[in-house]
Amino acid sequence: MDAFISFLQTPWAVVVALAIAVIIGVVVRLVVSARRRSTDDVTVATQQQEVIAEDAARALAVDEESTDQPRASPAAPLDAQPSTDVAPTTPAPDSSGDRPEPAGGRMERLRERLASSGAIGRAILGVLSRGKLSEEDWEEIEESLLIADLGLEATDSLMEALKRRVAVESTTDEMRIRQILREELLALVGPDMDRSLDLTREQSNGSPKPAVVLMVGVNGTGKTTTVGKLARILVADDKSVLLGAADTFRAAAADQLATWGQRVGVDVVRSDREGADPASVAFEAVRQGIERDVDVVLVDTAGRLQNKSTLMDELGKIKRVMAKQAPVSEVLLVLDATTGQNGMKQAEVFAKATGVTGIILTKLDGSAKGGIVVSVQRELSVPVKFVGLGEGADDLAPFDPDDFVDAIVGPALG
Repeated sequence: MDAFISFLQTPWAVVVALAIAVIIGVVVRLVVSARRRSTDDVTVATQQQEVIAEDAARALAVDEESTDQPRASPAAPLDAQPSTDVAPTTPAPDSSGDRPEPAGGRMERLRERLASSGAIGRAILGVLSRGKLSEEDWEEIEESLLIADLGLEATDSLMEALKRRVAVESTTDEMRIRQILREELLALVGPDMDRSLDLTREQSNGSPKPAVVLMVGVNGTGKTTTVGKLARILVADDKSVLLGAADTFRAAAADQLATWGQRVGVDVVRSDREGADPASVAFEAVRQGIERDVDVVLVDTAGRLQNKSTLMDELGKIKRVMAKQAPVSEVLLVLDATTGQNGMKQAEVFAKATGVTGIILTKLDGSAKGGIVVSVQRELSVPVKFVGLGEGADDLAPFDPDDFVDAIVGPALG
């Protein structure tokens, strides 16, 4: 005992006491941590059980639904018979309160908007009216035409004609120069091209089939919106219309088209799930169009880049599948006018893949890119049939060459 008391009086007693305290603290901390882990494991296990229960409920609901509606196959070969993954047609409510404006009266109202792109024409007229033109003046005119995306070939043709006629007539009169420019531009635009829609209903077994119109284009051109606007034009012309929402890849595309259908008063055939086979939707739309004896079936497709060969092949498949039930009357390519010459490559690839029969130029209002009208027609020998001049429901109008040229250089002289 005396020895222990003596040890406590030495510095080693303090060291031993500190060591014991540290050991006790470590033991206490380990015990507390073990209890916390046990509590967390119980909580996680409870949460996992809840998630599993929810997943099971969802699976049961899906299984119940699958007995009523078939699912889409994830990947179908290009020419396979289309699946039946199409939901019931979305009915359209009565739209008598939103009667579309007749197409014949649109250009008069929209001409003022189109005239905002006339700065190019005014610039050219300003140069031509200076009198004897120098080489610099002609270069300025050429630059203005190229800025308008007229294209090299069309620009060369127009420049040659202008130089020849101005030299022959030796005129500096602005009104006469305006007339010359108008005549030459109108010749380039092609006033004699057939710009009407082919909506002929062919007979089969004694009954007419609907005219089928396929809408194609790249992303961001306003294609789905254009489908809705075109449906309004057709309804205004007393045509019965059925829409097909074959853009199954963009989440909101079918809903957007359904909204347009409700607005116009036409039904929409759509898939019951995102990512379904678009050819199936197109096939079903044509089938229902035949059953309902409608005048026109308009089919929207997903926007796609022209350099994606598999996606372009899919467009060909959609067209072939539709043609098994009724001939495809029109393939309309929707182009953004502001893309200018970049749109030319798009037009060439789409024309090769689907046989484009007409062009719809959107976003033409307030743009200096109107020259693409000339270049795309010269390259493809396909007419521009409609132009979009704004975001309003009735801001799509049949393309009129005279109105287009008048908006650039001014109206024809009386």
